[in-house]
Amino acid sequence: MGALQLTLGAIGVAVSVFAWGLFVAGVLRMIRIIRLGQPDATRNGPFGPRLRTLVVEFVAHTRMAKFRKVAPWHWMVMWGFLIGSAVLFEAYGEVFYPGFHWPVIGTWSLWALLVELLGIGTVVGGVALAVIRQLNHPRRADRLSRFAGSSFKAAYFVEAVVIIEGLGILGVKAFKQASGLEDPPLWSSFVTAPLSNILPASPNWVSIMAITKLLSGMIWLIVVAKNLTMGVAWHRFSAFFNIYFKREDDGGVALGALKPMMSGGQVLDLEEADPDKDVFGVGKVEDFSWKGWLDFSTCTECGRCQSQCPAWNTGKPLSPKLVITQLRDHAFAKAPYLLAGGSKDMAGDEVGLTEDKYEDYKKRLESIDVLAMAESERPLIGGADELGVIDPEVLWSCTTCGACVEQCPVDIEHVDHIVDMRRYQVLIESNFPSELGGMFKNLENKGNPWGQNAKDRLAWTEGLDFEVPVFDGELGDAEYLFWVGCAGAFEDRAKKTTRAVAELLHTAGVKYTVLGPEETCTGDPARRAGNEFLFQMLAQQNVEVLNTVFDGREPGQRKIVVTCAHCFNTLANEYPQVGGQFEVVHHTQLLNRLVRERRLVPVAEVAEDVTYHDPCYLGRHNKVYEAPRELVGASGATLREMPRHEERSMCCGAGGARMWMEERIGKRINLDRVDEALGTAPSKIATGCPFCRVMLTDGVTARQNEGAAGSHVEVVDVAQLLLTSVRRGLDRERQDVPTDESPTGTALPDEDKASSG
Repeated sequence: MGALQLTLGAIGVAVSVFAWGLFVAGVLRMIRIIRLGQPDATRNGPFGPRLRTLVVEFVAHTRMAKFRKVAPWHWMVMWGFLIGSAVLFEAYGEVFYPGFHWPVIGTWSLWALLVELLGIGTVVGGVALAVIRQLNHPRRADRLSRFAGSSFKAAYFVEAVVIIEGLGILGVKAFKQASGLEDPPLWSSFVTAPLSNILPASPNWVSIMAITKLLSGMIWLIVVAKNLTMGVAWHRFSAFFNIYFKREDDGGVALGALKPMMSGGQVLDLEEADPDKDVFGVGKVEDFSWKGWLDFSTCTECGRCQSQCPAWNTGKPLSPKLVITQLRDHAFAKAPYLLAGGSKDMAGDEVGLTEDKYEDYKKRLESIDVLAMAESERPLIGGADELGVIDPEVLWSCTTCGACVEQCPVDIEHVDHIVDMRRYQVLIESNFPSELGGMFKNLENKGNPWGQNAKDRLAWTEGLDFEVPVFDGELGDAEYLFWVGCAGAFEDRAKKTTRAVAELLHTAGVKYTVLGPEETCTGDPARRAGNEFLFQMLAQQNVEVLNTVFDGREPGQRKIVVTCAHCFNTLANEYPQVGGQFEVVHHTQLLNRLVRERRLVPVAEVAEDVTYHDPCYLGRHNKVYEAPRELVGASGATLREMPRHEERSMCCGAGGARMWMEERIGKRINLDRVDEALGTAPSKIATGCPFCRVMLTDGVTARQNEGAAGSHVEVVDVAQLLLTSVRRGLDRERQDVPTDESPTGTALPDEDKASSG
């Protein structure tokens, strides 16, 4: 141990003590800040499934692998950080004693190989990630760049440290071999061994490289400890917890059902709620749960959510990434005020930090800097003139399509947070787009968003050459309740789907019934617009009716078939929250099963080119991708996939109650989707949701009026394609059999519905 080693060692120890102290203090402060959020006991277990999800997601990089060009490089860097930490701590010995190595494993050839691979992988991975960031820089692609709005300085700092760490690992190893301190086999040191032949044989260089490796890590600790909002760095730690505490303990993402409205860690009972005590949605950042605060802290600003967002891609102000980072910056800036005990009531008056509440009132007040006090005055939702954290245009641009949640590699729950903020705006502030007022009134008074009379719910049956059975108090031998939905009953284009499904079920001999005037809206548009009270009213009313319909039937026999993707999602995933347990199947799933069972036989091919649009609430929210595509194939049509399909499908623009709101900013989402569909040169655009059908039809009509689409292009439901093929076959059969004979159906076997995700 020479003077150089002693000097470098002393510097390393001194810097490390300071850095680790600062870092531990930063971790403790971050934990205190995250705990400012509301309690949420739903995240506590079960331990086994949550741990399994955590291990699978980080070891196999299942979420990260959705962007395959990035995943391998990030995987290298991740393992370089995790296992490379052992190599970093080894540097404390190497600075003082150049020949130092870990006892036992330090002499293993396999350990030498692992260190070699870690060093190479870290350098290569860090360089690759920096190159990817440059190739996707906003200066070249503007809104096409997923990094628009991200902090490049923070990212480049982290990537630089990663590369330096990797070079330090390789440098120490190479100089040890050059100095004769190690002599590993070539297969375990295939880079450092040849490199050592051209390096000077000096143990001092081992110590120099070791201190480089050590100090780069310590500088990283100091910087991140002083910058708690540097998500691109902190996600190295918080991502593990964010994945473990994700909403779905089975590993699924936070899609399908919305999170119930909660207060104080419990699901809020609106009938017994106290406005003076309970939290109605999120009106202040502290109203988010601690998991929300953990979400904000974990965002890496990678922009995957932004790259998939239909609002952002059509020129709207909404970026899911920027919503999360703005909430993060506001939360951490306001934290000193909240930690001191500050809080305000709904009127904006201070009720937490008062002289009569705390003996150390003045001391608490002095602990809050002026910036934190200013931050505490900002409204969570407000325009630029109000210094709002989230602009109303941002909040109401969301279609709740779930693309952001589906793509996030660290399981941030964007949609739940956005809807929670909408809930407060609707229920407490009564501040929402004017168009929603009419929709709310129609739902409350007429039971449907169009304001039609309930007696007209059976108008779609007119002209059918068979009788549609209507529930009359007894379910009888009907196996399915056919939930028609508001669009299917009242919207002219959607009626065609309803009629097609009814005819196909009749042809297959499936016993079903409809509710007719007893059916009301499931409440999907109300809930996603933030009107939880109206949703609860409609849902409880429907559950009461449905429980009466299925009275006496076993849970597995309470079957509902539905054509609307939104009704499907609500009945299957959200009604259990209000006591409704039903077996819900989408019409594409049931029809596909009937085709497989040869109860529906497509005979005459639909010899056309068809592209299929995945409805968000059928596909991404419920993972139903194959059934509708198989039906397109069964009809004889040639399927042409759009570039964005299945889990990356582009929204039609109708979700999140956007169907009833004007689209005034940027390009219309439905036009963007139609342009993509037309790029496949189809004769028909098929879908499996009436909302999508309306939006796509409007888009096609607009493009036809502009001369950008042929007059032959038509938007249809997959059921119509199937009916065309089946009906032609039936017409042929009728020409070949005596007129006194008619086809007979067989009873649908008792069988669980196809997977609905």
